[in-house]
Amino acid sequence: MKAILLTQPGSPDVLQLAEVPEPVIAQPTQIKVRIKAAGVNPVDTKLRKRGVLFPNALPAILGCDGAGVVVETGSAAKRFKVGDEVFFCHGGLGREPGNYAEFTVLEQAEAQAKPRVWTFAEAAAAPLVLITAWEALHDRARIKSGLTVLIHAGAGGVGHVAIQLAKLSGATVITTVGSAENAEFVSGLGADHVIEYPVQDFVAEVNRITEGKGADIVLDSVGGAVFNRSIEAVAYGGDLVTLLEPGADMNWKEARNRNLRISCELMLTPMVRDLPVARAHQVAILRNCGQFVEANCLQVHVGKMFPLHDAAVAHVYVEAGHMRGKAVLMVD
Repeated sequence: MKAILLTQPGSPDVLQLAEVPEPVIAQPTQIKVRIKAAGVNPVDTKLRKRGVLFPNALPAILGCDGAGVVVETGSAAKRFKVGDEVFFCHGGLGREPGNYAEFTVLEQAEAQAKPRVWTFAEAAAAPLVLITAWEALHDRARIKSGLTVLIHAGAGGVGHVAIQLAKLSGATVITTVGSAENAEFVSGLGADHVIEYPVQDFVAEVNRITEGKGADIVLDSVGGAVFNRSIEAVAYGGDLVTLLEPGADMNWKEARNRNLRISCELMLTPMVRDLPVARAHQVAILRNCGQFVEANCLQVHVGKMFPLHDAAVAHVYVEAGHMRGKAVLMVD
């Protein structure tokens, strides 16, 4: 089969199209999927630059997100049948092959039926960002109706689905974007207040909107100075959830004075540390989100599609930043 191989860490051009053996079902509960599309996430670019998360795992196939059609099932795999359309977050970290390829094999429990209204590109763009946003808002920050949420980088992969999930929870949503075009985009997703951070101070704006109270929840996907300054935009006793490491030079005095709860969200942990209960929870998140999709209450925006052989070009695009929605590799 055709696959994109990472043979050594480096710049995007280390990603090369190659012929590799097709994966085979090794356990009775596994399914084999012909991949139609694979999501491209920032973590893929980091692994390409730094190396995968497991030792002696090169060459490796990147790509955690995938969507496709079941072509074979193990003897005990009864959840799906040949021809079923599925999507999933599996592999791509170095232990199991990822989804920059024509086929993959995974446990049936790790796949979820693709919403019928979605294209394969939309389904492949969804898993990592949906799970990340859901865990950040529901599991870490305990979102509920009536709260005010600040979502940084609202037009990005995680941000644009977090806006929608927060609105579905009954929250008031404030979000930051980098342009007037992105402001229009996130307003269409339901954001109540939009801050254009190049020309507006987000801390001042959040405190103005909330009449000095601050946001009950802040979701940070930017890190660095944005995370540090976000402390000043959180209400007393509120939640600040970050997808990145806060940094060694943090001054925590104001967070302590505000009695904030600081949470870290890394949705890859259940895969890296092989935590079956947590993995099952993540598949349940995809099932719940699929119901919202079928009800036309949730969308995932595909900003750019690339053919499989242009994986390196896709990495350049993602690393350039300021992307609206998600990038996807089309495998067919």
